[in-house]
Amino acid sequence: MEEVQIGFELRSLSNMIKRYFEFSSHKKEIETITGNNSWIIGYLSRNADKDIFQRDIEDHFKIARSTASRVLSLMEQKELILRQAVTHDARLKKIVLTEKASKIQELMKADIMQLEQTLIKGFTRDEVENLYTFIQRMKDNIAGD
Repeated sequence: MEEVQIGFELRSLSNMIKRYFEFSSHKKEIETITGNNSWIIGYLSRNADKDIFQRDIEDHFKIARSTASRVLSLMEQKELILRQAVTHDARLKKIVLTEKASKIQELMKADIMQLEQTLIKGFTRDEVENLYTFIQRMKDNIAGD
């Protein structure tokens, strides 16, 4: 029997998820959004009640400062986010969604919910919880925790 390569399988699944969104029902309306942009928009939308800064994006998505800066700058150019000053520290800029991004998020919600249901179809609740735990452990292993 061939040895299982978890990294390869996860990468393959990641590619399939990207392709799923490329052919989503709302693709035409959200053409300007890359995969990374959509995940960041979702994160900002779910945390709209909090002040989110670039370092939060870096931590949550496990990306380098330079990558986060580049992605957020492009999102700002596309008018998807705004960087707003905060009163307690002039150096910090919180990241907020624009109206344009909020509308896109609403369109993406249905596609995301459908993807989630497709991914876990046939799994028990315990299996889903175990899978989540395993993925978190893999992420911790990679991070060196």
